[in-house]
Amino acid sequence: MIGVSGASGTPYAAAVLRALVDAGEAVDLVVSRAARLTILDETGLPFRDGRWRDDLAQWLGRDLATADVVHWAAGDLAAGPSSGSYPVRGMAVVPASTAACAGIAIGLSKDLLQRAAEVNLKERRPVVVVPRETPVTRSHLEHLIALYDAGAVVLPASPGFYGAGATASAAQLVDFVAGKVLDALGVEHHLFRRWAGELGAARAEGA
Repeated sequence: MIGVSGASGTPYAAAVLRALVDAGEAVDLVVSRAARLTILDETGLPFRDGRWRDDLAQWLGRDLATADVVHWAAGDLAAGPSSGSYPVRGMAVVPASTAACAGIAIGLSKDLLQRAAEVNLKERRPVVVVPRETPVTRSHLEHLIALYDAGAVVLPASPGFYGAGATASAAQLVDFVAGKVLDALGVEHHLFRRWAGELGAARAEGA
């Protein structure tokens, strides 16, 4: 399951979603109200409950006619993912706003995104949170520690440069973070070049 919260960084969410769709994975998706504003601001595209499949296809640049994607409205606290009996393999919150991290850490369940993440934690399924905020306050660090202690993987949006080198494009850096999210969820991908113990390999490859 993928939750998109209102932090800046919607390209990370799009990269994860594209990779899951391309891999033929089933996806449950919840997009918070704040995230819809961020998507609109960062892409110029709307995300509407009534036209979610068309809007998602335009955002991802993918034909979703045969994709196994289910969208759940953020305000629907009776949705399937609000229950531990609903079958999912885990959840990633990408990007994860400070508000989303705090709400999940304290069990606030103010919307379906927070509730679903809490459910996956209590069911001991993989939960990955991708905070992007920088710098961070003490309270945010405390919430991230609480999430870690609850079993979540705290995966900041911090790209590595060994896969593409110092001249890496923004898309390559986004894909690096998305790939790390998929690694944490146990989903195979080819989003970045893995470290193989060879210094300067990215420079040599780009030469």
